[in-house]
Amino acid sequence: MLRKRVKANVSDCRTNPCGLLWRASLAALLVNTTASLAIAQIPQGPQAHLDNRVLQVTVDLPNASEGFYRGTRFDWSGVIANLTFAGHSYYGPWFEKIDPSVRDYIFAPPDIIAGKASADTGPVEEFTPLGFDAAKPGGTFVKIGVGILRKPDDHRYSNMHDYSIVDPADWKVRAKPASIEFTQRVVDAASGYGYLYTKTLRLAPGQPRMMIEHTLKNLGRVPIATDVYDHNFTVLDHQPIGPDFSVTLPFAIHLDRPINAELGAVEGNRIVYRRLLADHEAIDVYSTFTPAQPDNDIDVENSRVKAGVRITGDHPLTKFELWSIRSVMGIEPFIHLTAAPGETIHWRYTYLYYTLP
Repeated sequence: MLRKRVKANVSDCRTNPCGLLWRASLAALLVNTTASLAIAQIPQGPQAHLDNRVLQVTVDLPNASEGFYRGTRFDWSGVIANLTFAGHSYYGPWFEKIDPSVRDYIFAPPDIIAGKASADTGPVEEFTPLGFDAAKPGGTFVKIGVGILRKPDDHRYSNMHDYSIVDPADWKVRAKPASIEFTQRVVDAASGYGYLYTKTLRLAPGQPRMMIEHTLKNLGRVPIATDVYDHNFTVLDHQPIGPDFSVTLPFAIHLDRPINAELGAVEGNRIVYRRLLADHEAIDVYSTFTPAQPDNDIDVENSRVKAGVRITGDHPLTKFELWSIRSVMGIEPFIHLTAAPGETIHWRYTYLYYTLP
């Protein structure tokens, strides 16, 4: 259910309910008797609603105590709980429950249970960490869109690990009827990294088009170099993933390694599915580009419901990945970003939602 529209100039969503309606408090924990683990139903927290009379978008707001997503893998801002266009729904939960002990996700028929790191929805982004390798155990490092984290030991970085958050940093949120802006300022004196990060979701007037615009200023004393990708958790009309879906790029796709030919195939510039994915089946497509591919343009379509989305980025692709299980497609374009101390950089994704004849 969509909630009332958020007022403009909302600030400090870490500690302030921001004048929004709450969907609910955190769901009660259930006991998994087979594994003696606490498994929670999907949590619900503060939201904003955007509407340009063509697209209707429900956005989960960052909040360190009650937010929908509080893992340390994905950027907390711009999480889309639902987007509808012409009677079609594009995003939403692809899992039934969350278990903090799960590393990524597991199948527990009939449910899919997600771990804290991966239990997110919509076009969410992940940055590679800053300063992790240089930090000693007990020291700090930075994750853009999350905050200052603590390195617990001398193990390699894992995006599935739930790192301790030393400072989640305040998020300032400014919302209008058809746009919402998130700003986070982080400075970690110990690691030398710092940034001022702004993400804006903007609906084009009267069009089925959404822009995700980013600005990042390096506030630290060392250069920023990070890779970022948008996971694009897509659950178009909650259709099962199979032959009705296709993913098209503007160039021939060359795989880093083969995919399961029984489940899917690459046909020139298209990725197709041979049959419905079931049970524990998954498809992973990996393609790395050296040099980077300038045509950052991806179409996702479903021929049965006759709807699709075109995702266009303004930075060259360094890598493309596609991850699919029976309930969701993750369409993942990677780009590389650098910013010298004091430098400000920008990048943008454009989403065009459409129907097929």
